[in-house]
Amino acid sequence: MNPERRPLIAGNWKMFHGGPTGVTLAAEIVKVAAGVPHVDMVIGPPFTALAACAAECDGSKVGIAAQNMHAKGSGAFTGEISAAMLKDAGCGWVILGHSERRQYFGETDAGVAEKTVAALGAKLVPIVCVGETLKEREAGETLRVVKRQVDAFLDILGQDPVAAAIAYEPVWAIGTGKNAGPTEAEEVHEAIRTWLKGKSVELATRTRILYGGS
Repeated sequence: MNPERRPLIAGNWKMFHGGPTGVTLAAEIVKVAAGVPHVDMVIGPPFTALAACAAECDGSKVGIAAQNMHAKGSGAFTGEISAAMLKDAGCGWVILGHSERRQYFGETDAGVAEKTVAALGAKLVPIVCVGETLKEREAGETLRVVKRQVDAFLDILGQDPVAAAIAYEPVWAIGTGKNAGPTEAEEVHEAIRTWLKGKSVELATRTRILYGGS
């Protein structure tokens, strides 16, 4: 672990705890975070609980992340939410390109890149997700697929001083009971770090890389 990078733990709550139970859970995580001062913690409640959880975590070490956002700042996009709205709700982070967004809602590499630009422009720290499907892994396509996804936003991260995060979350290990072992995860993490370094050593040094899966 590079001493310049603090460990980061981020919890995506998905479509759970969108009301009072979310506030209770946030309060418990604040207590846990106080006991590990060397680790940054971020929680990703549903939109309905963002402001309440942000108020509960105010003054603590726990950051608030939205699970998604629209790339546009405003407009006739019923049901969507902008980066500015997330900031107003107390968010400092946003999860982008989650495998479920890509798989179920048709999000593309280009769309994730556009959202990354918008997030950074609003001073939200993006946690950009990448990962391959089971079919792609079995075909030996893991690194090719992940590199394509990273390449879509690599230049964007390189142009901004914010220390963003990249989460490797193989689609086949999300909610399936399967998981990538240390060797599999570390292979992809090493490749991502190498691609970042190819852009700049400084970018590779500041970017935190996470693993997300069952």
